[in-house]
Amino acid sequence: RVIAGVSGGVDSTVVAALLHKAIGARLTCIFVDHGLLRQNEAQQVKELFEDFHIPLKQVDASRQFLDKLAGVSDPEQKRKIIGSTFIDVFEHEANQVQDAEFLAQGTLYPDVIESVSVHGDASVTIKSHHNVGGLPERMNLKLVEPVRELFKDEVRALGRELGLKADMVNRHPFPGPGLAIRIPGEITAEKIAILQKADAIYIDAIRKAGLYDEIWQA
Repeated sequence: RVIAGVSGGVDSTVVAALLHKAIGARLTCIFVDHGLLRQNEAQQVKELFEDFHIPLKQVDASRQFLDKLAGVSDPEQKRKIIGSTFIDVFEHEANQVQDAEFLAQGTLYPDVIESVSVHGDASVTIKSHHNVGGLPERMNLKLVEPVRELFKDEVRALGRELGLKADMVNRHPFPGPGLAIRIPGEITAEKIAILQKADAIYIDAIRKAGLYDEIWQA
């Protein structure tokens, strides 16, 4: 049995689709909604997995994250709080999966190269923006990285072969802390709502202008 943490991004979605094709019901996907996603993104992730008939444990932890972030303005501190809270929530959900042996991860080849150059050991690679660093050891799980020898373009091509829709396959990278990194000062529900609306207008505008696929990240 395999647990996969999914974010709705290309890498984790392709890994989930690939594993589901290979092992079916032995895959459990966990999606933690930290409340810092783009507008309607949590619903889009839910619908995507429903279309593929992949069971998804969706956890709305937005209130928990907001409570932990209350009164915090320092960017690095905010990142650490989001990362540690994510791990706590994910671990709680993953511990409810019986007989799990593996944790699947969307590590790409550039991540492995970076790990080797920095640490001298490819085996320690953990994709930081997935926020699951340290979990395999803590939960006594073996790490599975099905796309660790592929580049981003190859993962997108694999996604197309698996039948993923173009808007998912061509989706821009999005940081693990989500919109939090674009909010200076304290993070509040009001600020998140304003930024979600502004971001949605911006993304819609570049799509209508035919620029979305020409821009690496927006």
